[in-house]
Formats: sequence, structure tokens, C-alpha cells
Amino acid sequence: MKPTIAVVDDEWSVRTMLGRVLRVAGYRVSAFSRGEDFMVSLETRLPACAIVDIHMPQMNGFEVQSSLLEANLRVPTILITASDDSSLDEAARRLKVTRVLRKPFSAEQLLDAVKAELVAHGLGAGGWPKPT
Repeated sequence: MKPTIAVVDDEWSVRTMLGRVLRVAGYRVSAFSRGEDFMVSLETRLPACAIVDIHMPQMNGFEVQSSLLEANLRVPTILITASDDSSLDEAARRLKVTRVLRKPFSAEQLLDAVKAELVAHGLGAGGWPKPT
């Protein structure tokens, strides 16, 4: 079985669609409607990759990524957005995110981005328990 991918998006329809695409491709999926819930889940298990919406209430995608960095958690992150604002790319790079997907994107683009992140971080085999 392929590794677990976390999907963090406040929109149910987006979480559902992304989850289906990933599951059909053989990935396990953990879905979260809030960045805070995703961060709490990391206390017990790290996903191999996270797909996080930039624009969410309370804790947005940039805040999630910043929290990951502050906690020194190595979770490759793909940010997603419906915005075409190019300044988001620079903000993502500053937070060590190498991939920003703009909605609408295809299933193939999503899967290619996930595979590229897993390969780039040497995580093709799966997630791992959080170190104690």
C-alpha cells in the first residue's frame, strides 16, 4: 500500500474530491477541515505528504506550514489555492514549500505533485510514527 497523504481544506467538496483521487491511486488519506485539527493529529503520526489549502479560516495554509517548520516536523507540503496572485508563490518558497497548485487542477497534476514530493523527500515507502 502507498503512504498516507493528509488533505487539509475547509471545503467538504474539495476534501472529498482530493481524497477520492488519492484513494483511487492507492494512497491512504487522512482528511481535515481545519489546520488546527491537522496539527493535533501530528502528535501521533506524520503523513508522508500534506495537501493544504492556503485560504482557510482560523489557521490558513501558510500558518500550517509555519507551524510545521517551528515544530521541526518534516512533512512535505503542497499548497493549493484558487487565487492567481503570484505573490503566494514567493510566500510559499519562503516557507520551504516547493509546489503550489492552482484550482482547478487535474487529477494527473495532483498525483504528479504528490509523487514528486515523495520522491524528493525519499518517502516513497510510507509515513512513520512521530519520534518521541
